[in-house]
Amino acid sequence: MRVLGVDPGLTRCGVGVVEGVAGRPLTMLGVGVVRTPADADIGPRLVGIERGIEEWIERYQPELVAVERVFSQHNVRTVMGTAQASAVAMLCASRRGIPVALHTPSEVKAAVTGSGRADKAQVGAMVTRLLRLSEPPKPADAADALALAICHIWRAPAQNRLQQAVALHTAKGRTP
Repeated sequence: MRVLGVDPGLTRCGVGVVEGVAGRPLTMLGVGVVRTPADADIGPRLVGIERGIEEWIERYQPELVAVERVFSQHNVRTVMGTAQASAVAMLCASRRGIPVALHTPSEVKAAVTGSGRADKAQVGAMVTRLLRLSEPPKPADAADALALAICHIWRAPAQNRLQQAVALHTAKGRTP
């Protein structure tokens, strides 16, 4: 499975591509950041993020795009920008018929480090170790994008089994 992880943000949108299957060593195919100027208007910034994500999708041909689920923060302006960048990533994938999966920050941290409360340094260190990199990807947004991809690859088999069980249960006339 080849997954493009997207850590959404207006100024720095982390992107990373990981390939592999659960239970086997994973391979990083690419990592980076799509940047937009903080002083630019929102429209051109969203177009810049769209162009950047489209380039990553075109180059790496992911089977799935994993995006960080936007969660409520104290700063409404920050959460709005994150939500807008997230929507652009989902739109780019959906336009091409690529499935999208959303994972919360705590799900990603728990999958990669074993703790849903891990800090950025711990996530970066584990991403480095899991992908056998010489150093943590910088900035942290890039490492977070790789963590999203890893999280999805590891969680997808269990999620698929749960969805199949619910579908079977529902098909037999029961409610979940």
